[in-house]
Formats: sequence, C-alpha cells, structure tokens
Amino acid sequence: MAGQETHTTSDKTGKIRRVLLLYYSFSGQTTGLLNNLAIGLKQEGVEVNFVKLRPIAPLRFPIGSIFATFRMMLATFFRLRITIKEPEACVWEDYDLIILAGPTWSYNPSGPILDLFDRFGPRLFKNKSVLPMISCRGYWRMHWHGLKGLLTKSGAKIPNRIIFSHPAPEPWRTLGVFLKIAGKAPERSKLIGRYYKRYGHSRQQLLAAEKMGVTIGSCLKHNRSLADLDLCPDIALP
Repeated sequence: MAGQETHTTSDKTGKIRRVLLLYYSFSGQTTGLLNNLAIGLKQEGVEVNFVKLRPIAPLRFPIGSIFATFRMMLATFFRLRITIKEPEACVWEDYDLIILAGPTWSYNPSGPILDLFDRFGPRLFKNKSVLPMISCRGYWRMHWHGLKGLLTKSGAKIPNRIIFSHPAPEPWRTLGVFLKIAGKAPERSKLIGRYYKRYGHSRQQLLAAEKMGVTIGSCLKHNRSLADLDLCPDIALP
C-alpha cells in the first residue's frame, strides 16, 4: 500500500500537503481505520503515503491457542520488541504530518512500534509533526503516555492524539478480544455473544475516521493547528 496518492491539490502558497501513514496492524483493525482516514485526507487534496511496519518473522493472527495468547500477552506487558524490516525509503521524505498508528498490546505500544523507536526514532521523528493514533480495547492511557515519551525523546512535535476504543462493555470487551486472538469465536457464544457482538471497530467508528481525515486535511491545507481538534470521539478523556 506504500506510495498511494490521489487527486492532490495545493494551498494558497502552491504547496501540496503530504501525510505519511506509518503503522503496524496485527489483526487489521488499525488498517481499517487508516484506510478510512486516508479517504478523508484525500478529499481535501492531501497526498497520502502508506507504510506498514513488517516484522522479520511474520506474526500470525489469530495466534491459535489460549496458552500461546497468555504467553504473548505476558511478553508484551514487559514491552517485548518485535524486530522489523528496514522501513521503505519513502519514510525519509518530507511530510507535513506523520500519523503513527498501531494497536495497544498489554497496555503498551506494539512490539514492532517499539523496535522502530529503538532503531530509527530520532532519525525518523526529530523536528517532525507526529500525530499518534491508538486502536485499543479500552486500556489506552499507559500506551499513550509511553508513546508520548518515546516521541518526545526522539524530538518529535505532538499536536494531538487519535484514540479509537473497541465499542463493547467491560469485562466482555477484554474477554472477547482475548478469545478472538486465541482463535475462538466469542461473538457466537450464547453467553458472551449477548454482550460482545463483534470483534474490532464499528462501522460508525470507520465513518468517524473518514470525517477526521477531512478535518485534519482541511487544517493542513489552511495552516490551522491540530491541537484543538476532538480526535477521540468515543471515549471520555481525563
């Protein structure tokens, strides 16, 4: 998906606004949100590049067993790094905004994102405007603070944050996500399925991501700040 572009337009200075969508997606939820976000950006004439982080040893979704899922969650709680391949060359180009997106893994950024910071953080993000996007089941705060710390250490400017939480009540959301990663079908369970209808983000959230793209694209085009935008539509922020 890298290098996707469409119908670019320029602002009053003649400059085309460019956004890099740099991300990791384990189960496809982050990819879905970004695809819709990109639709909105492109409606505002923004040039969009997609770059997905790719582990050297590909990860399988679903994992396939309860035990393996417990083991992975324990490892990710302690911020296990997952070594990624060298990012595509276009990540080093000039962008008006980098959207760094990925899921929450046991309260933390994902292993591929952590490896990205370890190996390329300051080189990639120093003096760049970086907008984090988090896809999570609900426990996003530790992830956010950890990611903000990594970006700050790398010299990035952070204008705002985007957070999407899976739309199901607790404890069914956590249980449902765990079982889905383990390869089960909780939405088909007579008990759990009453409260956990589907895995992942809803159609309403995908539409919200598209509207966010339009809003962000308009701000970039007209040189407006992203700081005052409400980019966390479905959660109560502190």
